[in-house]
Amino acid sequence: MHIGVMTLTFSLPGCGSLKEKRQRMGGMHERFGRNPAVAVCESGELNRHDASEWSFVVVATSKRELESLLSQIEDKVQRTVEARVMGVRRELL
Repeated sequence: MHIGVMTLTFSLPGCGSLKEKRQRMGGMHERFGRNPAVAVCESGELNRHDASEWSFVVVATSKRELESLLSQIEDKVQRTVEARVMGVRRELL
């Protein structure tokens, strides 16, 4: 079994409230949490309006599958989230 943790940091330019931040970042749990191999949570920048940090924990049977799942998540985030990805950290355990 292989486990990977990917943390993405986001910039939300022009975001003026936590409500607006939730609207822009909303749906992360629904989009990614449906997969039983993925756990997702907002892991940082909780009180800032203009930034956010999300972590994804992925479990897979092979390193290749793990890296593929992490890449799929990163690609989908880039296409669907209304924010700029400022950083990506991956840690394979």
